[in-house]
Amino acid sequence: MKQTAKKVVVAILTWQASMLIKKHKPTVIAITGSVGKTTTKDAIYAAIKNSVSARKSEKSFNSEIGVPLTVLGLQNGWNNPIIWAKNIIDGFLLVIFQKNYPSVLVLETGIDRPGDMDALTKWINPDIAVLTRLPSVPVHVEYFSSPEEVVKEKMKLVEALKPDGCLVYNNDDTIIQAQLPNVRQKVIGYSRYLASEFNTSGDQIIYKDNKIVGTQFTVSHKDQRYTVVIPDSVGTQHVYACSAAIATAFELGIDIENAVEGLRDLKPPRGRMRVIPGLKSSTLIDDTYNSSPIAAEAALQTLKEIKHAKRKIAVLGDMLELGKYSSTEHHRIGEMCASSVQMLITIGVRSRKIAEGALAAGMDEENILQYESVERAGKELQNLLQPGDVVLVKASQGIRAEKLIEEVMAEPQFAKDILVRQGRAWLK
Repeated sequence: MKQTAKKVVVAILTWQASMLIKKHKPTVIAITGSVGKTTTKDAIYAAIKNSVSARKSEKSFNSEIGVPLTVLGLQNGWNNPIIWAKNIIDGFLLVIFQKNYPSVLVLETGIDRPGDMDALTKWINPDIAVLTRLPSVPVHVEYFSSPEEVVKEKMKLVEALKPDGCLVYNNDDTIIQAQLPNVRQKVIGYSRYLASEFNTSGDQIIYKDNKIVGTQFTVSHKDQRYTVVIPDSVGTQHVYACSAAIATAFELGIDIENAVEGLRDLKPPRGRMRVIPGLKSSTLIDDTYNSSPIAAEAALQTLKEIKHAKRKIAVLGDMLELGKYSSTEHHRIGEMCASSVQMLITIGVRSRKIAEGALAAGMDEENILQYESVERAGKELQNLLQPGDVVLVKASQGIRAEKLIEEVMAEPQFAKDILVRQGRAWLK
């Protein structure tokens, strides 16, 4: 019964959203990829919001229900039928009476299973599609026959581009590069390593009194260079997100300097490599929103590059929905830990393979701790922390690793304002 009701609600809200787009004809920017979608979405919005009237997906509203809610400007009703009924009524009122509507929509689009992108592109034809990254073993591969099928599903967003549309893509991604010959529309690349229209360089972590305060890098376009500073965050995903945002703003006709100025207001999404003060003068890197092999690899590389740390500790939980790749990918991430951290803490059954990988790569067994529950791991980490420690915490959503962050953050009273999954439904 619940599934039937959900299908009815989704169908109604989708129809309403499609009518609203047909009526107001906003410029639609749609973002997809296996990592970095939310960070890129927020960066694009920050880069353009001072120049155009824009609306972005809230949080990670990227599903069959999240995208229509964004278009309509309505909230998630979770399990409350009264809110969903009100959403449906409000949706009809918006379609009939709303006059002022954003000129640009910034939509995050995700997939879980085959056919998800087909459902979205039946009613959404982007003006600009943004591809973040398509790694060889993406998250959600469990529900597809192969990683190639995941790529094929995500590329349907590009296929749905309007004839005069534009693809903004990560030129460092060889899988995306292989797809470019099939794209008939305009393409604009952004990158960190290979040459592209928008190339980043000189990215570095900023410190104050040996504490991390943010990330700084340079974006180059033709013969011009622009400095971008992102506070309270680390990691290359922010570098890529901001260069994608500047490229997208440029395609919209926004001056690059204005886009860079807008990025000064960017606040990194919750649970995406955010820097949080920890207990005992430690530093926490909160990457607890979700996890996949490519994202875990990038997070560990960032941790490895951090200076002024007494110890580097990685708290890694299970990476879910990897199917037949789960064992080998967990083991591979463990091997990386041996050269990146002084202490490894794992959470969950699958993450035992991370511990095995670290041990096999030469990490001392005394520095590897394994737990089944996030609560127990949090209590133990609290006892282990020392001044100057830098702790990376990363796991798939199902592990709920934000609970561990709350256990060891210096000011847990602000958890609801800082951490992921703090809504009433999640806390229940």
